[in-house]
Amino acid sequence: MQAQLPRIGVLVLMLPDYEELFPGITQRQAAFARSLLQPLGGVIDFRFTAPALGRQAIQAQVTQMKREGCDGILVLPLTYSQGQYLVKPCLDARLPLALALVQPEETATAAFEEIDLTVNQAIHGAQDQANCLKRAGIPYAAYAGHKGAPFNSFVEDFSAAAQTVARLRRMRIGVIGKLPGMGDVVTDDMAFFRKIGPEFVYDSIGAVWNHTQQVKAAQVHAVLERDRAVFDLDGRLEARQLQTAAQMYLGLKHWLEAEGYDGFTIQFSEFGADGRFAQLPLLAASHLLADGYGYAAEGDASCAALVAGMSCLCGPANFTEMYMMDLARDALLFCHAGEGNWQVARKDKKPRLIDRPLSEGGLSNPPTVVFTPQPGEATVMSIVHRGGESFALLTARGQVLADDPLARCEMPYMFFRPDCGARECAEKWLKEGGTHHEAVVFGDCSRRISLLCQLLGIEHVSI
Repeated sequence: MQAQLPRIGVLVLMLPDYEELFPGITQRQAAFARSLLQPLGGVIDFRFTAPALGRQAIQAQVTQMKREGCDGILVLPLTYSQGQYLVKPCLDARLPLALALVQPEETATAAFEEIDLTVNQAIHGAQDQANCLKRAGIPYAAYAGHKGAPFNSFVEDFSAAAQTVARLRRMRIGVIGKLPGMGDVVTDDMAFFRKIGPEFVYDSIGAVWNHTQQVKAAQVHAVLERDRAVFDLDGRLEARQLQTAAQMYLGLKHWLEAEGYDGFTIQFSEFGADGRFAQLPLLAASHLLADGYGYAAEGDASCAALVAGMSCLCGPANFTEMYMMDLARDALLFCHAGEGNWQVARKDKKPRLIDRPLSEGGLSNPPTVVFTPQPGEATVMSIVHRGGESFALLTARGQVLADDPLARCEMPYMFFRPDCGARECAEKWLKEGGTHHEAVVFGDCSRRISLLCQLLGIEHVSI
């Protein structure tokens, strides 16, 4: 999953009449815009030519940004410009928008002349544009304030959110089976497609089997060499188990690549019922999470899409679920059947790869990764379908604890202390209808997550 720089079109808005009154003002404001963008040139692929003066120029530039595959548009009002001129081009393009109000001067002085007032008076143009966008039902992010670091941070976060929206709209999630009776993994696929973006594609376990049979011995050998370097291997693991796990990983990866899937979910019983598989793909799922693919268990396509989207927005993401409240620690214990993104494992010890007795599906012991994530700030989240076109992203911020006491736990796990406390977090999760499968990201991603919800037009519920 190759990371690419966000591609952002820059739409500098000015009134053409000012050039006659103040010759050179257009060039002056264009130079100011370039000075704003220059510090971010290494992390964002900006597309900016010249200020857009009037309706036709706005239409032409937005159309070109769409044609060039921009992920979003950063709108910079640098004098007054009519708000209505922005609406139709943005409706046609359907690109995520940010409206950012910054000024060349951040304080008025006694030396100000009319030209100085003019180049710093974009606030009322921005208000006109924001009002028109809001009434037209066009989602947008907004910033007003200082140049420099605060503006740069906002633009970086918006660009990541816009790139994630673009990825979600192109995303395909492979789905094989669902756990019967599990209700919170059931949603309206077409409503999810219209509002969030991903397409859920219902595939067959036979397709996965066919791809595993095309794996070459040399490919398996390369994966085994990497596993020996990455993991602390359990001495009870047999060569046959490791080879089968590597073959399943490569087969699943070839399947994802061949079908253009960004993530997947497979109900485990499909492997046992098929009759051709020797073990469950716990290690394969862990490797694919580490590769940047979205994954969730038991047919939960929504959570798989969320994990894939978060890996784009915030960096390495993980799939997990709440296992129990630990009220003595004021924490929640998270783990699942044995899948986990080992890229997020704590830095002071290798993740283990163990011989795991697991009778599910009547299959043999699957090699299973065991680790705890790096202690520090994290956010746990789930996507909640409210019904119809209404979706919410439920998030809880907190700390991954350094505690690693469960010597007999045969799954990746973590103790997570929510900022609001374990009891209140669990109770509010219930009140909001949060799902039992979650995605987790690490570090402070709060503004990026909030911006993503704004750009998608969905509710963000922060516990």
